[in-house]
Amino acid sequence: MLSLSDTAENKLRNLLQEKGQSEQGLRVYVQGGGCAGMSYGMEFDDNIRDFDEVIEQNGLRIIVDKFSLKYMEGSQIDYTDEGLMGGSFSVTNPKAKTTCGCGHSFKA
Repeated sequence: MLSLSDTAENKLRNLLQEKGQSEQGLRVYVQGGGCAGMSYGMEFDDNIRDFDEVIEQNGLRIIVDKFSLKYMEGSQIDYTDEGLMGGSFSVTNPKAKTTCGCGHSFKA
């Protein structure tokens, strides 16, 4: 399905604790746009819908709708503090045929 790297798992856990929102999960999705055709989106969410898949990893939840999952199956979410723009989550997606330089957009 989808997984979090150890670094992303630690960062997500810390962010949820800082915000006092430990009941929420990380919603991950794809949408049209970005320089390569499709882009990733992420947000905190606790609203599980009928068409969502929920992946549990060490007490954390990743929420992904079935449309997005077909484009992201097998992906790993990572986190890095490096770069000019500061820290960010990124997706390593084995289904992406091409990606853009920023790492937030891909072509399936």
